[in-house]
Amino acid sequence: MYDRMKKTILKTILLLFVFSGIQLLNAQESEPCTIKALEIQEPVHIDGDLSETAWQNAEHISNFTQRELNEGLPASERSEVAILYDKKNLYIGVWCYDDAPDQLVAEKMRRDFDYQSEDNFKIVIDTYRDRRNGYLFITNPNGARFDALIQNNGDRFNKSWNGVWNVKSRITSRGWFAEFEIPFSTLKFKLADRQSWGINFERNIRRKREQVLWQGWSRDSQLEQVSRSGRVEGIHSISNVTLIEFKPYGIAGIEKNSGQKAVSKINGGGDLNYLITPTMKLNLTVNTDFAQVESDRQQVNLTRFSLYYPEKRDFFLEGRNYFDFSLGRRIQPFYSRRIGLSGSGKVIPVIAGARLLGKAGSSTLGAMSIQTSGKDSLPSTNYTVLRWRQDVLKQSSIGIIGVGKMEPHRQNAVYGTDFLYSTSSFWGDKNFSVGGAVAQSYTSDSTHKTGLASRLFVDFPNDLVDFSAVWNRADVNFNPETGYLQRKHYQMFNAELRIQPRPKFLPWIQQLNFKPFDFNYYIDDQTHELQSLWSEFRILGFTTKSGNFFEGNIQRRAENLTEDFDIHNGIIIPARAYWFTRYELQYGSFPGKPFHYFVFVNWGAYYKGQRTAWALRGVYRFNKFVSASLHYTQNIIRLPHDSFTIHEFSSRIEMAVNPDLFGSLFAQWNNDDHEMLLNFRFNWIPTPGTHFYFVINQSFDTGSKSWRVSNTTILSKFVWRLVL
Repeated sequence: MYDRMKKTILKTILLLFVFSGIQLLNAQESEPCTIKALEIQEPVHIDGDLSETAWQNAEHISNFTQRELNEGLPASERSEVAILYDKKNLYIGVWCYDDAPDQLVAEKMRRDFDYQSEDNFKIVIDTYRDRRNGYLFITNPNGARFDALIQNNGDRFNKSWNGVWNVKSRITSRGWFAEFEIPFSTLKFKLADRQSWGINFERNIRRKREQVLWQGWSRDSQLEQVSRSGRVEGIHSISNVTLIEFKPYGIAGIEKNSGQKAVSKINGGGDLNYLITPTMKLNLTVNTDFAQVESDRQQVNLTRFSLYYPEKRDFFLEGRNYFDFSLGRRIQPFYSRRIGLSGSGKVIPVIAGARLLGKAGSSTLGAMSIQTSGKDSLPSTNYTVLRWRQDVLKQSSIGIIGVGKMEPHRQNAVYGTDFLYSTSSFWGDKNFSVGGAVAQSYTSDSTHKTGLASRLFVDFPNDLVDFSAVWNRADVNFNPETGYLQRKHYQMFNAELRIQPRPKFLPWIQQLNFKPFDFNYYIDDQTHELQSLWSEFRILGFTTKSGNFFEGNIQRRAENLTEDFDIHNGIIIPARAYWFTRYELQYGSFPGKPFHYFVFVNWGAYYKGQRTAWALRGVYRFNKFVSASLHYTQNIIRLPHDSFTIHEFSSRIEMAVNPDLFGSLFAQWNNDDHEMLLNFRFNWIPTPGTHFYFVINQSFDTGSKSWRVSNTTILSKFVWRLVL
């Protein structure tokens, strides 16, 4: 069976690749598609007031077109943009006129806010003009800030990147207005006297669920696809931008573990960032500390395979996209959580590290080397990763990666190559990509020193038809010790097809969603026998024009246990092959309302028994200063001879005084660990790039009748930003 599936996927990839040269239509473009920046001699005052003479003298663009709800129609509310610059900064002024400013949806103020439920204005800038990479800046009527790095023409995001920039907004009787200040030192761009950058703008009017763009408003595209951007011209004589940035930190606090005396923590260190050229940045770090990190959301594992926890430490998040590799999420040659954290999650001190990130011509380079100290039985270890990617054609690339883990008398390494062919003009203005990767691991003290992993994929992500197919393989000897491997010695075949029409005869429906097939089929790479199968058929899914959504799915699953499976606390599922069918319903309300919720239920057969899983998530925004959320999940599992129930609970309260002063309280508990974890984080940003953190981590043992304090950590941390 797997041979037939493999041949089918390969034929599909070849056929689509051949057809990718066909171009019938042009992507949406509106005139003018170029905006000219005006040079000024004195900086403007960033306060959201756009009445200054410089803003009136600058060129304004206002030709915005609807993507939603009525593709191709003019925007219902007028929007204007103008751009200024001086020797140090880029300034972008935004006029969001509105006939009903009292109905604006603006309930958040904190940094990295959830912009998808708010009125907002988004800016994407492709400084290299390579139609692949860019910077994303977003604000709302409250002046909240969100930023991200864009890679592969919107296919990948680094939402954890925090650039140094500022924005102020204000609301009047005519609408809301915003003033952006983006230092050129925050951006990377080509060395040239005259700059020509890609740029695009998007405005979202939530009460109308209206989305308007300056350029590329096709429903098959999105703002983050920088290949569809317009241009900003007129910026010149900024190629000599240099920056030496020193960010020292000081930390003080106490830590007390159960049964031990409280220990004071006083520490210091810092980062030195040197912008070698406008396109290349060197970062040196000494005694790196992660005190401001939020706790992981704990997960109860009811599978035979390892769980994935996302990286949350700012140092590793900043340049994460430079080290992405095309083996996919299930196989990652580089997984930064292997650095500075033990297998049990304990912190291992980072002595020092160096990192080089940037782009030279058509080449993108990411290099990092980190040295950790020895702790307990773990020796001092060096972790080094090198990633190089070369742009080819309009939106495609090839690349290599090398990852090394070096301990005394022992080494582990992974090295590989990948390729991507991508276009946003397949059959006119459709998106299409095909790619693959191969990597080999080396372990010095292993009997079989090398192992191999590979991946091949095709993707056709468009509004009406969304199709993808993947083949993935990791052989029995593949061993990425600085990476992530969900399961060992397997081959995986995946294909998914979604049909998403927009029927005009149903006036309350924005889009229907049918899924004829979606499957992940795993086989053992050595025996070629079934490991597991997950498949889903969506009988009906839809999104309403009011913003609610619904899904109804039927799932067919299989698990081939080659040995007895201890699913939970000594409850054994005997080795054999199991096939079972499950059913699922999902419903979510429009997140732009003060109270919104999501309900999920999945039920049916489970091995030789039954399993019912349901989840409820609710969010209530009291006002723009305070919001609260609750997430509860329950798994009821009934097997022929045993039964058990898993309860998982988490809650979050978010508070913000203004966009530069905010905090959160996060609590979680489950009846498997019998531990309540509390995490309080407070963040003050006195100036862009400078932060004060106050963090409390508290855990309680809930296994007995009365709760018992188990671990307590109280820390304060101040990070200065000094530009030399």
